[in-house]
Amino acid sequence: MTSQTHHAHAAPGRLTILAALLAGLSAPAVAAVAVPEAAVVISQVYGAGGNGSGATAAVLKNDFIELFNRSSAPVSLAGWSVQYASAAGSSWAPTALSGTLQPGQFYLIQLAAGAGGTASTVAPDKTNGTAMAGAAGKVALSNSTAALTGTNPSGAAVVDFVGYGATANFYEGSAPTGNLGNLLAARRNNNGCDDSNDNSADFTLGEPAPRNTLVIQACGGAPADKPIVPNCPAMLPLAQGYAGSVELSATDEDSIVSAAVIESGGVEGISLSGFSAAAGVGGTASVSLAAASSLAVGSYPLSVQFSNSTGQFQSCPVTVQISGLAKVTKTIPQIQGASTGDTPSPHANTVQTAEGVVTLKVSNGFFMQDAVGDNDPTSSDGIFVYTASAPTVQVGQIARVTGLVTEYAPTGAKRSYTEFKDVSAVVPMGAGPAITPVNIELGANLAQVEGMLVNITNTLTVNQAEFLGDRGELTLANGRLEVPTNRHPARTPEAIALAASNAAGMIVLDDGLFVTPTVIPYIGQDGTVRVGDTVTKLTGVVDFGAVGGNTTSFKLQPIAPPSFSRSNPREGAPLLAAGNVKVASANVLNFFTTFANGGNVEGQTGQGCKVGATTTASNCRGAQNMVEFVRQRDKIVAELKALDADVYGLMEIQNNGEYAVSYLTQALNEAIGANVYAVVPAPSAAGTDAIRVAMIYKPAKLSLVGGALSDADAINNRPPMAQTFQAGNGEKFSLVVNHLKSKGSCPSGTGLDSDRGDSQGCWNETRKQQAARLVNGFVPQVVSAAGDPDVLLIGDMNSYGMEDPVFVMTDAGYVNQLERFVRPHGTPYSYVFGSNSGYLDHALASATLSPQVAGAAEWHLNADEPTVIDYNTDGKPQDLYNALPYRASDHDPVVISLNLQPAFVDVTSGFGIVASGAVYNRATGKFTSSVKLTNSGAGALAGPFQYELTGLTAGVTLDNASGSHAGSPYVTVNASSLAPGATITIPLTFTNPSKGAMSYKATIYSGTF
Repeated sequence: MTSQTHHAHAAPGRLTILAALLAGLSAPAVAAVAVPEAAVVISQVYGAGGNGSGATAAVLKNDFIELFNRSSAPVSLAGWSVQYASAAGSSWAPTALSGTLQPGQFYLIQLAAGAGGTASTVAPDKTNGTAMAGAAGKVALSNSTAALTGTNPSGAAVVDFVGYGATANFYEGSAPTGNLGNLLAARRNNNGCDDSNDNSADFTLGEPAPRNTLVIQACGGAPADKPIVPNCPAMLPLAQGYAGSVELSATDEDSIVSAAVIESGGVEGISLSGFSAAAGVGGTASVSLAAASSLAVGSYPLSVQFSNSTGQFQSCPVTVQISGLAKVTKTIPQIQGASTGDTPSPHANTVQTAEGVVTLKVSNGFFMQDAVGDNDPTSSDGIFVYTASAPTVQVGQIARVTGLVTEYAPTGAKRSYTEFKDVSAVVPMGAGPAITPVNIELGANLAQVEGMLVNITNTLTVNQAEFLGDRGELTLANGRLEVPTNRHPARTPEAIALAASNAAGMIVLDDGLFVTPTVIPYIGQDGTVRVGDTVTKLTGVVDFGAVGGNTTSFKLQPIAPPSFSRSNPREGAPLLAAGNVKVASANVLNFFTTFANGGNVEGQTGQGCKVGATTTASNCRGAQNMVEFVRQRDKIVAELKALDADVYGLMEIQNNGEYAVSYLTQALNEAIGANVYAVVPAPSAAGTDAIRVAMIYKPAKLSLVGGALSDADAINNRPPMAQTFQAGNGEKFSLVVNHLKSKGSCPSGTGLDSDRGDSQGCWNETRKQQAARLVNGFVPQVVSAAGDPDVLLIGDMNSYGMEDPVFVMTDAGYVNQLERFVRPHGTPYSYVFGSNSGYLDHALASATLSPQVAGAAEWHLNADEPTVIDYNTDGKPQDLYNALPYRASDHDPVVISLNLQPAFVDVTSGFGIVASGAVYNRATGKFTSSVKLTNSGAGALAGPFQYELTGLTAGVTLDNASGSHAGSPYVTVNASSLAPGATITIPLTFTNPSKGAMSYKATIYSGTF
């Protein structure tokens, strides 16, 4: 983990060759050490804690060294040390050890933390700040705490030795271990039992898996007895003149903890009481350690020993600390001060002493509240006390605190939070009165109740679950929050007002841990909690600080479990009005058949993904490995199968020719049990990004008309793809799949593509240009090739419903089908970001196609679900994965039902026709007549209507014809519809030079020619 492990690779050339030569010259002639077979050995070494970023980043935050007692007798580690030196170094950094290692027992030494990593090691038995190199180094186990000397230490002081990595210049046996890495530790074989004094033979590289003294597995023979595991606080702090107690407990996995005594340090006034033996094997025994009010100021260290039914003992140290009381200088309300907004404390940056009842403990401090308060609603009665480590007070105690009053402002915050820090004294004073929560509604000024115990009386709605797994957070609000530019055009007063309202109406429900949870909180039925679910019984302390998404917010740290209601239940695929073609738009969230670990679905290794001219594994964006890929594939296939569309437009599929889309199509067909779907052959231009758009369709329902087209214009980083289809009734339409530039990875500077604070994010100008190129340049080419004006634009536009790029398309005549079909019944959304919901995924139909759209809907199976239930396997406290389609992606699919119809339909049979005889007008020389058309059916007939005169007598001309169809004149009646029994009259004027008899056949059409 030293800085050298973070350097970029050197460019090839003379410097690299010289470095290699120098490395070769530095290797010793003999690089081995002979150490007698040891009882205690180094069983695991890992030096890349917190290293790296991206797919190959270390999961664990810390370096560590693990020891193991492979013998059948206890070994005292008192006076021993583990020591580290660099691969060729002679400077040794010792870490002193302590305690006794039982047979088969491990011992974990946690060392320095790196900048990254998402998980801590198991609880260490010893800690030190030494930083180890990630790939190669040397570790020694010594029976002395004195630092070793030289590059190749030996002698009686060296109990065990490991040279790890190819460049280690000293090691046991024939060679060092292999090179370690971010995801690789050196692990002694046979669970630590093998010791042939040859590092290369005794160690295998594998995933780091640290073990501490709670793990015992003897080498050979019967398993050793598991130890008693005590749970004791390090300290019982009390104020002079106050009595107090704390509970101690112990468990034993294979025995019954049966007794507890004060082993040493007992004095009058300190006693154990209320011992309760474990109810059975593996149960918990408990006892109360009590201190009397008569104890004088001072420190009273003692050791409490637990014993079990098999004669084992285990001790835990506890110090009773009696402190004198400093005088209260300010009450908590006085420190907080009156606030109508975000007013800082009037006593900021001064040292004060205050007291209050402890209402909640967290990992790095506690909240306390004035027992009486000042009856002023503008000044908070509560405050947070930052202790940096686990606090020693208990909930319900009165604590007197001396420390610096400070205004804490997390990075990026627009306000601060009054708290105590640099605390010099935290003195418990015994039990305090119960604090009654203050009833509030969300929307109140939370600054006036910061640090206080509150009860939120109104029902709140879950608005974001993105950070539930890693932070234990859910964002709550009064109802569902909509992205301002999903409802109103950007920069309008309405959009600005909605943004302000959204920001003021949120609070984050935290889990009170301040660390990554080990159990995912708030999960309900179906192993999920969904955006849109509602929450009541919200009682807790109002906090403020950093939350997921690199932002800040007021938070509620609950003191009791909230009550969730599944107000937004999971639903099946949407049912739309029947048509003859079903279209779906689905973002498949980086479906890659090449993985981030360099593998692929064929089992090959050393593979990569192409971006531009580079092909590397780091370009791959989907599954990390085959295990994750199968999980991802199964969810996506389940989603597509349930949608049962006739044609899919897909986004975020690997840009590796037809391979990824063909694989997905085959998997879908296998799930269906028949070859239902086929791939639409890709157009010539697929772009230079790692992902592309694609289409698959049902050949039994649709036929391809011509080949697919794409637009390779430089504005398109991911070219749109178009394909014309013909339905079973002979009607055609063209589908265009799009994936406009994303809102993230903002450019530098203040240009039009920067985030302008109007809710549209970054690259908005580029998206506008892409939309303009689409409707003004590319689609006209598609229409010309198809010979048909019916066009449907779908895909991830990375623009919400009322943003500039969408208006570019609607201003060009395209009709927004989600606004048409979804908005009248609720908020259209396909994506949740920043606790706001909106739709990035669109369906826009040309003016000629829009009347043929029977329905459109979103299937909310992805955006509402928490990220933690997706296909990924890393960084999760629990694995709640299943192969159901929910959370197959982060976008919801959009489904469109088309009822493709001819432009005109013969409706003659629906009319009663009565024609008058032709009358000759001598003044004009014309013949005139009229025709009455009556709707003879039970339902309304849709217009406009075309009255066509087929087979009109030769030489006769219809003077008032609206036009000619297939050589026959017709008259248009521009009625939108005709009700049952209603009549329309059509006047007819003829020129008949011969003045002979006239005849024709009447045909009536609905529609336009």
